[in-house]
Amino acid sequence: MTYDIIIVGGGIGGSALATVMARAGRSVLLLEKTLAYEDKVRGEWISPWGVTETRRLALYDTLVAAGGHHLTSHVTYDETRDPAKAEASALPLGMFAPDVPGPLCIRHPVHCQALFDAAAAAGATILRGVTVNEISLGAAPSVTYTHDGAACTAHAPLVVGAEGRQSAVRRAAGLTLHQDKPHHWFAGLLVDGVADWDETRQAIGTEEDFAFLAFPQGAGRMRVYGGWDLAAKTRFAGKDGPQRFLDAFRMKSAPHNEAIAQGTPASPLLAYYNNSSAADRPYADGAVLVGDAAGWNDPILGLGLSITYRDVRLVSDILKETAAGRAPDFRPYAEERAERMRRLRIAAEMQATLDMEFGENARARRRRYHEASAADPMLGLHGVATLAGPEAVPAEIFEPAHVARVVGA
Repeated sequence: MTYDIIIVGGGIGGSALATVMARAGRSVLLLEKTLAYEDKVRGEWISPWGVTETRRLALYDTLVAAGGHHLTSHVTYDETRDPAKAEASALPLGMFAPDVPGPLCIRHPVHCQALFDAAAAAGATILRGVTVNEISLGAAPSVTYTHDGAACTAHAPLVVGAEGRQSAVRRAAGLTLHQDKPHHWFAGLLVDGVADWDETRQAIGTEEDFAFLAFPQGAGRMRVYGGWDLAAKTRFAGKDGPQRFLDAFRMKSAPHNEAIAQGTPASPLLAYYNNSSAADRPYADGAVLVGDAAGWNDPILGLGLSITYRDVRLVSDILKETAAGRAPDFRPYAEERAERMRRLRIAAEMQATLDMEFGENARARRRRYHEASAADPMLGLHGVATLAGPEAVPAEIFEPAHVARVVGA
């Protein structure tokens, strides 16, 4: 069989791109390995600038219909701050993107399925339970795969790698992935039965040797994340790990966290390193990468979904503008992505230094930062880059001199 596009990976990026391109009249083959989307503690928070991307792709209504839940305010707790004052200075989240009330939360398996179904409705050929055996690129790209026990080979001018960090398309294209050193451990957990929490409010905070992030999803359900020192690898290992993880949320500086600690774990607790990465470039002859396949930002900022939707929008725009029989020029995508990810890597380094380091020196650093940023809003513009987009703040925010001012170096 011959198609206009073969997409390997039917998660967020792959299914979103398949939907957009099928709606544009292209023949699309979408190959997904799994038979059902599982909760693997993937991102479930779309920043306001990412929500704007979903609208530009005409996918926003699909996400809302699947249960997308907006958050409209943010509180930063800290052991150096009075919790009442922190709550009194809650940040309104509807100010970062036009006509976007705030970040959008949607459970990852539901998110994936909604987009996969949208791709089918748009006319894409969608297959699940697929094992990809071989990927050939260059002048005559093809993908050989097994489905329902039968071996098949599909041909297309373009193969898209949207299958995540271990991308087979990236390997076939000979593109090298460069990873930064890990900064801290991070883990996520879905929690049910969280009462007495404003379901439109997200929160972060650090106390003693643990830092948290909390994102309500509505109906008493919340996705929470926690970070701790790299040296404590097995801190939350074992059968009682999820409960000990929830117990760590009990903080004097964030009294409402008691509602989280009293909730019920509703997913696996999976820990992973926090770091950023980037491929040499996100394309090669006959191939292009989107989402984590092309490199990812440190999850401390929670921008994986927003980055992926920007990737899909840029790639789909290029494909729709490319005449039949011509090779798409992905250089503008590569240039924009490189600068976008560079800025976000630096923003993540600042955020991780502030929120995910522990001990007296780190505590003093956060105290200085909170006091100084209250007087000089420029010090907090890396947070604006997270919410409004990395291009929304001056370039000097990502220069070494500004970073040193933020972290107190």
